[in-house]
Amino acid sequence: MKFDILTLFPAMFDGPFAESIIKRAVADGLIEIRLHNIRDCAFDRHKTADDYPYGGGAGMVMKPEPLAACIEKVKADRPAARVILTTPQGRPFNQALAAELAREEELLIVCGRYEGVDERVRELFVADEISLGDFVLTGGEMAAMVLVDAVSRLIPGVLGCGDSAAGDSFSDGLLEYPQYTRPAEFRGLGVPEVLLSGNHQEIARWRRRMALQRTWLKRPDLLATARLTEEDRKYLRELAEAERP
Repeated sequence: MKFDILTLFPAMFDGPFAESIIKRAVADGLIEIRLHNIRDCAFDRHKTADDYPYGGGAGMVMKPEPLAACIEKVKADRPAARVILTTPQGRPFNQALAAELAREEELLIVCGRYEGVDERVRELFVADEISLGDFVLTGGEMAAMVLVDAVSRLIPGVLGCGDSAAGDSFSDGLLEYPQYTRPAEFRGLGVPEVLLSGNHQEIARWRRRMALQRTWLKRPDLLATARLTEEDRKYLRELAEAERP
């Protein structure tokens, strides 16, 4: 997977991409991340990348000329790259969208800033607009970091264990079951006996039920679209009946 990130502040990415799983994935050649400073494509000696909005109003707008030039420069050697704009107006980012993007070979991420980008850039180049949620950040850089991280971990080989991503929250529409590690007892709290039993069938059944229970308690809205078996539905009915006075 190849990521190209267009930003006014490339130094913001130094820490997040130089640690842990992303660092190893880059070193192993599983992903490639290139950062592009939009100001390098500005045409004036001041490297101006923003200007006042037509029609008045507060804030600044990212200029179309340097941004378009930067996109075209990247697309010259990555013509198939899917262009994504990080913006509060975009599709909410979730695990299903991360999986969709992980099937691409090249992603070009434009980090929005200020009051946004000139609308003509959106019309000419942008294939997708993505938002982290219903809140506003100071810029799209942090959204781009989240996007790269979430997509990268779905690339085969990036995670140490091939099953790790499959068991994550939201991978099957449910929250993840509780996790435990050594010691077997901590401050008076023990590990559920089933996890110590060695019975893999019962462990899988317990984990599924705990995932259902957690989702039912914390994010019941997810159950409307989760992939549920008849046994799952029966267990959820039991939970609901137990709650009735």
